[in-house]
Amino acid sequence: MLPLHEIFVGLGVLVASVVFVREARRRGALNEQSLVAVTGALVGGAIGMRLAGWLETLSLADLWMYGSRSILGGLTGAYVGVLIAKKIIGYRERTGDLFAPAVALGMAVGRIGCHLTEAPGRPTLLPWGVHAPASTPECPGCLAGQAMHPSFIYEIVFHLAAFAALVWARKRLTVPGELFTLYLAGYATFRFLVEFTRANEILWLELTGPQCFLVPGLLLLGLRVAYGWRRGHYDPLFQRKVMT
Repeated sequence: MLPLHEIFVGLGVLVASVVFVREARRRGALNEQSLVAVTGALVGGAIGMRLAGWLETLSLADLWMYGSRSILGGLTGAYVGVLIAKKIIGYRERTGDLFAPAVALGMAVGRIGCHLTEAPGRPTLLPWGVHAPASTPECPGCLAGQAMHPSFIYEIVFHLAAFAALVWARKRLTVPGELFTLYLAGYATFRFLVEFTRANEILWLELTGPQCFLVPGLLLLGLRVAYGWRRGHYDPLFQRKVMT
């Protein structure tokens, strides 16, 4: 049986890498230092995905098998990996804006694998509810033949829309780092909300594990966006061009 999840994760990484190189070339930032940053992201992402998955079981036997399914762990690991790689080579230029469109499109591709292999979401009566095979792991609703939220489809649509928005905004936002900040804030907010349709285990205060992980990040990102808003960093996004 084909490992569809791993195949689409790999395709997502490939797509993200291509978009990163094209964006770096467009901005005149394609150099050895930026490629080292990409390497740091790939290595950090791979480690983060597996460590986050392993923390759910604390079993060394599960480190390889289940670790690759934690997207939030992968994003966190990739971010840390970039910081470490840039620190090692002494590269001080900001690279987040190069990564934003790449990550968005790569995530959209990678989530196709999740949709094809994982439990879709919680039961729903909405007309677009989906049915998954009874053999889907950790999915009681699949065994019962219930219609469920296509939560991964929601995420694919979000990331495709985010990619289009980032491509539109990249020439308007001139302050380095703001494009990446808005993407992170947008995805963190979306992911927190879409978790209410996911089938993840409730841990605390009716929140799932990913939601508990996201709470401190959302607070920090909210403060960061408020900081940029007060200083007018996002004003160009709301200014209309007057035709003459």
